[in-house]
Amino acid sequence: MNFWINLVIVLVTYVGIALGKWPRLSVNRTTLTVIGVGLLLAFGQIPFEKLRDYLDIDTLILLFSMMVVNAHLQLAGFFRVAAHLLFRLTRGPKVFLAVEILLAGVLSALFLNDTICLMLTPLVLSLLLSLGRNPIPYLIALATAANIGSTATLTGNPQNMIIGVSSGIPYAQFAGALTPVALLGLGVVWVVLVLFYPQEFRDKRFPDMQSSQLNILRPQLTKTLLVILAMLVGFLAGVPVALAAFLAACVLFFTRRVDPDKVLAEIDWSLLVFFAALFILTGALEANGITQRLFEALNFQGNLNVLGLTSVSVVLSNLVSNVPAVMLLRPVVAGSAQPVAGWLTLAASSTLAGNLTLLGSVANLIVAEIASRRQVNLSFGEYTRSGVVITFLTLIISVLWLQAMVWR
Repeated sequence: MNFWINLVIVLVTYVGIALGKWPRLSVNRTTLTVIGVGLLLAFGQIPFEKLRDYLDIDTLILLFSMMVVNAHLQLAGFFRVAAHLLFRLTRGPKVFLAVEILLAGVLSALFLNDTICLMLTPLVLSLLLSLGRNPIPYLIALATAANIGSTATLTGNPQNMIIGVSSGIPYAQFAGALTPVALLGLGVVWVVLVLFYPQEFRDKRFPDMQSSQLNILRPQLTKTLLVILAMLVGFLAGVPVALAAFLAACVLFFTRRVDPDKVLAEIDWSLLVFFAALFILTGALEANGITQRLFEALNFQGNLNVLGLTSVSVVLSNLVSNVPAVMLLRPVVAGSAQPVAGWLTLAASSTLAGNLTLLGSVANLIVAEIASRRQVNLSFGEYTRSGVVITFLTLIISVLWLQAMVWR
């Protein structure tokens, strides 16, 4: 291995990940990471037969399994029911916003936040446009609440899954430590958006709207919800999260009603490949001692505290995205004096940092992209105006809570 060749290949790849593309090439983040792995192999920086050793199989299985669970919820009509109940239970914009934030936050804690945004955005958008409302504050609420809510559990987002598998922190302990941060953060979203969009939230009631056909597969929805309940019980009982989620996915595949090709079509294969390639890239850094040397040069190794780790995590998460940031910081946190506190801080800060700008998380981009297809422009500046305040306030809450309850 050559230190500088390894470092240059990985850094160039990470620049591409940060940009999301490369000039004059038709590539995306996934293909860039695969190319990076190919360059490491071509220059002899990692042996081909060792590739499997760098893969975190538990995390990949967990991510795949949760995608299967979400696909069954989508095909059974769960998200249509959720959007319908959202409107039926709320008659005014302020209450609607509160319930939307709570719904997005809770669902994102239980399932993948990106998937929640993918499923709920078109439903919420259609509802608001039919009512003649300004959808922008509600779209910002959906994206930021999904990110914040996903902070609470090991299965809320991809970076938490990595942390859960790497740390071995029990599901209940993780949720107990970070759920208060998530709940307080959801409250911050509501307050900030009501203050930033006073014109939208001045009305007390929505006009009545005729209800539409929900088109639900009731037997399949019932089965899926029962399987999810059993999976959550398994999480709380201490069953490894990857194992519990995989068994749930296997049970859901055992069906007479749902075409398996439709389920597999809902799986984000690109994200799974992206993760696998990232594991290899960061594994190469660790194997060559680059990660250790970089953080020793920063005098960061072994001297973790909640504010320092939060600051580094927020900066890295907004430079290269939160998943690569977590992978880079894994060896540092694992080798620290208080690893559990470090893992929890990394989970909270890397996730909350995603609300800073429109480009900060995949969930944000999903919401903006779906909105653009309906000629609704959620611009970078419009999002960032609220996102900066929400991120700053939620990070303060996170630092204060973790310092008081977790760090010693």
